This record gives sequence, structure tokens and C-alpha cells, in this order.
Amino acid sequence: GYRWGGQEVTSVYNPFDVLLLLQNRQFGPYWFESATPTFLVDMLRQRGIYTPSLDHWETEYELLSQFDVDNISTDALLFQAGYLTIKTLEEPMLGYRQYTLGFPNQEVETSLNLALLPSLGLENAPRERRTLFTHLRNHDLAGLENHLKALYAGLPHDWYRNNPIAQYEGHYASVFYSHFAALGGQVTVEDSSHHGKVDMAVDFAGHIYLFEFKVVEQLPEGKALEQIKARGYADKYR
Repeated sequence: GYRWGGQEVTSVYNPFDVLLLLQNRQFGPYWFESATPTFLVDMLRQRGIYTPSLDHWETEYELLSQFDVDNISTDALLFQAGYLTIKTLEEPMLGYRQYTLGFPNQEVETSLNLALLPSLGLENAPRERRTLFTHLRNHDLAGLENHLKALYAGLPHDWYRNNPIAQYEGHYASVFYSHFAALGGQVTVEDSSHHGKVDMAVDFAGHIYLFEFKVVEQLPEGKALEQIKARGYADKYR
């Protein structure tokens, strides 16, 4: 739910969603469907936002309190528009407050990431989501691998031509994260273990999928899988 303070402050679920849930007797993305966030999606695309960071966005009070629409920070827009809310609040020094923002609920996380996918290069995001769901439901690893390879093969060539190699890994991670998050599964970014952090972990129907992102042009092929095995990222789930 939405929170306007630290963990001691009670969180509130969106009343618009609650009323429509009671009226229709079924769950749905009612609040998100009330307005199409075209401006927000365009802004996040133009600013090259790393989508896995959206659920643990670190910021400060001054950025959240901006009201100049012509010069608004990403932090302020996401917070004031209701796409992110306060998860934690710390005051390491008197008068200096640090905030960690995140999605208020699954509806916002799922719907926003689905809306962002076309800007990341997925032209038919709902169809791709259905394909992903089918492979995960059947625990079809070969099908999942082929699906993800086809997904990246279909990314616009212009993106590769216009972006330096240093940004590839971040873009791949954004596509992966938003694709899985749009499905509504449990996605954990930088999942910690006693050996370090794996880039992304997905929990779907009791099956755990671990992802480590590497750019082949910078490291030999297979280094990501080698790192997952060497550091025992899967041990905590066994």
C-alpha cells in the first residue's frame, strides 16, 4: 500500500481500487486503467531509466518535493503520481532524510512494467507475456530459453547502433526485469546470498530462476552461468 513515512506509518491501499473490487467482485488494475501514463513512459524512456531500480529507488526529501512540471525529477514524478511510494525512511543526521521508494502494490508493478515494454523494444508485450507464462507454468526450460533468445533477437537494430556497449547490460536487465515483472511473478533484484548478489531471481509456482547478466563482447560466453555456480547463488533455495 501507499505510505507517507517510515515503517511505523500505516500503509493505505488505493481506495479507488478497493471500491471497484467490491463493485465488480474481481481483482483488476482499476487505478492504472483510469489513465494512460504516456508522458511517464516517454520520460522514463528518454532518461534511460534502469527499470530494476524502480522497486528500490533511493532519493532525498528535496527531490520528492519538487513541483516544477517543466523541470521535475524522475523521483518526484514517480512519487507524486503514485507509481512509487515510501518503503523506508532514515535520518542518519539531524535534518537529513534518506528515502527508499518502491512499488505500492502488485497492480502498479505489473501494469507499469507492461506499459514500459514497448519502449524497451517489445512491440507486442501482451503476446510475449502469454508465451512467457506458458513456459513458466509448464516449467519448460528449453522453451523458455528459446523464447528469451527470440525476444532479444527481435529488439530494434537502431537500439544497438545508437547505444555504446557499456549500456547493453543495463538494457538487457531492464528488458528481462520488466518482462517478468509484467507477468506478476515474484521478482527480486540483486538477491543476496552469503556469497554475493545474483542480478535477478524469479519465483514462479515454486520454481526459482536465477539470472546473471554479462555482455559477451566484454566477457567470454558462459561467464554468467559460471559465476552463478561458483558463488552458489542457488544454495539458499535448495
